[in-house]
Amino acid sequence: MSFFLETTDMDLGDTPIENIFINDFMPMANGTYVKVYLLGYKYAYDKDAKVEVNNQIIAKHLEIPLDDVLRAWDFWESKGIIEKIHVDEDNKYNYKVKFLNLKQLYIKNNLSLFNTKVEEVKKPKSTSPKELIEANQIPIINRMFNNIDDIMRRQTVATEKQRILSWIENYNMNPDVIEKAFFYGVERKGVRNINYVEGIIRNWYDNGLTNMEALLEHFKSQDERYYRYQRIMKALGLDNRPITEGEMNIIDKWFDEYKFSMEMVLKGCEGSAKVANPNINYIDGILTSWYKKDIKTIEEIEEKDKPKEKKEYVKSKPVENKVAPKKTRFHNFKQRTENYTADELEEIARRKRETYIQRAKGEA
Repeated sequence: MSFFLETTDMDLGDTPIENIFINDFMPMANGTYVKVYLLGYKYAYDKDAKVEVNNQIIAKHLEIPLDDVLRAWDFWESKGIIEKIHVDEDNKYNYKVKFLNLKQLYIKNNLSLFNTKVEEVKKPKSTSPKELIEANQIPIINRMFNNIDDIMRRQTVATEKQRILSWIENYNMNPDVIEKAFFYGVERKGVRNINYVEGIIRNWYDNGLTNMEALLEHFKSQDERYYRYQRIMKALGLDNRPITEGEMNIIDKWFDEYKFSMEMVLKGCEGSAKVANPNINYIDGILTSWYKKDIKTIEEIEEKDKPKEKKEYVKSKPVENKVAPKKTRFHNFKQRTENYTADELEEIARRKRETYIQRAKGEA
């Protein structure tokens, strides 16, 4: 006699996931790594001996490259929540994955119930209100807070600012990297939560991404679209402020519609040196002009984008606009003196004087 349960033709079962994973570990990983963990955990929980599962099957199931699956297990192993058990010394990729009990890990790491002596846990340093006031006087810190407010679309409160400042010391993070973490969380992941952003910061710290150069290289392989935004804004000298949604749409157009390479776009950005205040719209004018001229490579720029030759024009003499005087009835008047000689005029004048004198005597 035996007992067994009826099974269904379809997999309608449940896979319990510990909240510790959801709260503490999931926010620090990208979506691909989370999917690999969850699917692997489901296969481990099912415990169906008839089903043989390996990394190739997981990659096929999730429709992702095998390299992404292998990187995911490396990532979760670095976080200490899985163990890779190698079964073939000659093949480092042939291993079993052991999912560790997160509740037990939590107890060991935080409550120290298995030690007779409770060890002192080193707490992260916090920032005092006085330190916050002093730090706010530093231009780069003040700019970081202002940009974070713009990204979050609200004013950050003092306690949040103190927490953000603590990341600089606890995670050795540059202020510009902290800004990017907020932008990445809000604009790329759609989450406006300081706990979520700290998860991103912690993840970057674990991967050694504490400066913009390392971060750009990371995005180049993990998030190409976001890498484009940051690389172009840096080329224009605008990486000290958050990129707007309109600017992102314009940049997307260059790659998605115009099909330009990053090399071509950066060549267009060189035109920003000609203007005092470079902006995305100015570069868009350059790249749109190249697109209309069917310029697809840098070599074609010199050939097809030559400035038009200026035609030489013979400068004509300016026409003087002489204003004709308005004619009146006095224009046809002729002086009578025009009919006499100089001697005759003198004689007429003498006779008039004598007549005037005699008339004056007679009146007297």
